This record gives sequence, structure tokens and C-alpha cells, in this order.
Amino acid sequence: MRRSVHELRAFYGEPVGALVRRSVARRLSDAWGDAPGLDVLGLGYATPWLEQFRAARRTVAAMPGGQGAEVWPSGVRNRVTLVEDLRLPFPAGLFDRVLVIHALEESDSPGELLAEAVRVMAPAGRIILAAAARGGFWARSESTPFGHGRPFTRRQLEDLVRGAELEPLAWSQALYLPPWPLLAGAAEGVEAVASRVLPGAAGVILLEAVRRTYALNLSPARARLAEALAPGVLTPQPLGR
Repeated sequence: MRRSVHELRAFYGEPVGALVRRSVARRLSDAWGDAPGLDVLGLGYATPWLEQFRAARRTVAAMPGGQGAEVWPSGVRNRVTLVEDLRLPFPAGLFDRVLVIHALEESDSPGELLAEAVRVMAPAGRIILAAAARGGFWARSESTPFGHGRPFTRRQLEDLVRGAELEPLAWSQALYLPPWPLLAGAAEGVEAVASRVLPGAAGVILLEAVRRTYALNLSPARARLAEALAPGVLTPQPLGR
């Protein structure tokens, strides 16, 4: 059963939730910047991060029916829609960037959910999956959204995206300290150290991927051009095979 939108909103209003927002936001900024001129979809519960894509042409939050939806952003035209996560109400190839967060772990069919997300992604689009890391502190804490459902390893996420005809580009991790409120204020100061000392303790894995056909056809020169026009790789770690 998915966490309700009320539980998720309450969590992200707390100090620990604010820490998650900041930590994941830095990784997304490294990958996509402010998404200039792009159409961005957030699938799951992505509203804590969608506002950072200030230069995007369009941002849409698609929230699964089992979770529920909220009005977002406040004070302007609503950009949230309640969806069946295996049948998204969008035409194929609509979005340049797709962020999947708080979606895979509690899905009965993560492969089908990802396939549907890929269907609405543009041919040269990019997708980032953010999921609870198996073995990390956060997957063991039911006081956070990452402690519910199915956590993943990096290899499991790579297998999942390849099963959807995607090619992994890069990956990153976040949230190395336990999700204790007393640590939230000091966490940012020690995250860099903890990432080196406790690499297996990360709470969240982020994996970026593109369509396999696009990755295979990307010559070195075109790859450099694409990187210059739309930087989109998560920086900390190269992918291994």
C-alpha cells in the first residue's frame, strides 16, 4: 500500500524531510540544471523538487491513485494530475525529462510502471529514478517514506532500466546519515565525509538513463554537443557494467 499524499507532505515539512529535499535537489541540479526550455514530468511524489526546474517550458506532477494528489503549486494554476501509474494520460514522447521518485518502491509492477514512464519520454529524453537503497539506514526506518515497500540496489535499478530498453548513463547516492531528527541540522556538514567512510549506508540511489537506441547512436562528437547543450549526467560515480 502506498504512503498517502498527506503522510508524504507532512514528512517533507519536517526537518528530516527538508534534509532529503536539499540532498536530492543537489543531485538533480547537477544532472539537469533548471531544465531550460524542457518539458518535465514528475511521477510519484516529485513536487518537493519540481519547482527547481524554473526554466522549464512545462512541469507536470503525476501522482498515483493509491497515493492521492494535492494541489501544486499553491496560488497559481494547478499542475498536478491523479493517474493510474500503469496508464499515464499523456501522449507518447511528450516529456524531455522524467523524474520517478516515491513510485517504484511501492509499485506492484515496477517494470510496467517504468515502461509507461518511458512511453511518454521523448526519443532523446532522459529519466532519473530515485529509489530507497537496499541496506541503507533509510530503508530500515518506517518513519520515512523510504522505509516502505521494496528498496533497490544499484544493480537492480540497472537491470530494471535495461529491461525497459534504456541505457544507464550515470548514478549517484545521497543521505548517508541515519534519519534521526537530531542529526538533521548537522547532516549537510558531514555528508561528504560519510559518503567516503560509509558508502554502503546511503539512503537513496539515483540512476539516470536514456533510450538505448539514442545511446548507441550518440557518436563522441554528438555526445560532447549534447553534454554542452543539456548537461544531464549525475556526477559522482561512473557506471560500471
